[in-house]
Amino acid sequence: MPVFRFATVQGQNIVWFLKRNCSVTPAQLGWFYASLCVVSLGIGAFFWQHGATLILPFAWLELGAIGVAFLLYARHAADGERISLQGRRLVVELESGGQVQRAEFDPSWVRVEPRTGDRSLIEVSGRGRSVSVGRYVRPELRPLLAQELRSALREWGGAR
Repeated sequence: MPVFRFATVQGQNIVWFLKRNCSVTPAQLGWFYASLCVVSLGIGAFFWQHGATLILPFAWLELGAIGVAFLLYARHAADGERISLQGRRLVVELESGGQVQRAEFDPSWVRVEPRTGDRSLIEVSGRGRSVSVGRYVRPELRPLLAQELRSALREWGGAR
């Protein structure tokens, strides 16, 4: 069994988890937003009590805009790709914005190749179906990922 850089071996399965690199989780972002609301509205309420009546509506507007931006960020924070070699199936799952696309391939008919050049996304194709993977891997590491996928498929008795 070869040593993998991107994959983990789980029993008889090989799994590649390719995730977005997020510095803040959605839960941490929620707590930060809540604290931002408390501080901003506290300052707005202080000035409102002292006669600056337009401060509070602008504070609400600002917090609404920041909330929308944070929601858009949090929606895609968990995006990723999961490629797994399970017995006689290669399963590719792409998650984007909470929606999952799934494609299954017969490992003996799978081709793994760059879409256009060496640093482009990796196209996994077989029997009229294709999926692009590698969005969350640095472009210079994509050829290594493609080679690792080919090696694992060959080990399982397949890839061309």
